[in-house]
Amino acid sequence: MPGGAPPTPSPRGRQGRTTLGRSWGTLTAFALPSLILLVLLNLFPVIYAFLQSLQNGTPSTLPWEADFVGLQNYVTVLTSPQFWQAAEFTLVFTIVGVFGSWIVGLGLALLLRTRIPANTVFKVLLLLPWIVPIVVSSTAWNWLVATPQSPLPVLFSWFGLDNVNFLGDPLLAQILVCVFKVWISFPFMMMMMSAALASVDTNVYEAARVDGANSWQTFTGITLPMISRSTYIAWILMTIFCVNDFPTIFLLTQGGPVNATTTLIVLAYQYAFQNLQTGIGTAIAFIMTAVLVLISVVLYRQIKKVNIE
Repeated sequence: MPGGAPPTPSPRGRQGRTTLGRSWGTLTAFALPSLILLVLLNLFPVIYAFLQSLQNGTPSTLPWEADFVGLQNYVTVLTSPQFWQAAEFTLVFTIVGVFGSWIVGLGLALLLRTRIPANTVFKVLLLLPWIVPIVVSSTAWNWLVATPQSPLPVLFSWFGLDNVNFLGDPLLAQILVCVFKVWISFPFMMMMMSAALASVDTNVYEAARVDGANSWQTFTGITLPMISRSTYIAWILMTIFCVNDFPTIFLLTQGGPVNATTTLIVLAYQYAFQNLQTGIGTAIAFIMTAVLVLISVVLYRQIKKVNIE
């Protein structure tokens, strides 16, 4: 009643809140040790690596034994021509890896939606570059191009291009590494795009055909907008995969020739484990992490902007 005394909570309501509070307390008590362990397992390595980036030590040097140099390692990295050369190739490698694998994966995903013979077998075969271990794939590609007697150089010689050295020429080595990255990555993009295309309502395409839209108009006006969220997510994941991809580069070229295929992750490895300069190596890793976070934030904002009616 207006102006009257507030209603008194029923005993059943007080009992329900008490039971709920006890349940939350019990759940928190059980989950807290696991949460603490997860935080320590994830946070401790980051803090330890950041401390190393501020020190001048080796992989075997303990944090309290190394000399503290502050941000000097970051200054050394950012003023090094070798760092910017590696950053430039990392950018090229990432752009080709992301968009190259996306174009191939999307094209194959669209193809697989059509009625082609042995569709299931074709899908399994297309997944092989991603399923096969990277060591096996890189060994096979080395066999294809490593020597003048390898299949690809011999094939090029039939067309009058003699002495093609894929692993000795800087430009050819860069092209080879980028093509190899697209080859091992397109199955992932194909699955992402296939899942996105499967969620598109076919009635939309039928309505577009009734309105007189051609295939290209349907693709650009319906397909791409409808799968844009999945596309941005795939781009974020593939960007992270490409920037952090160490085995693809190292197993094929080890960053050569003359550092032409050295990416930032390979450069960080060289400083930390070959030159035994962990401070500079971890500084490069943290710079990479900052760039990846920035790119991920930009693409994630694009996902939030997508409005599919």
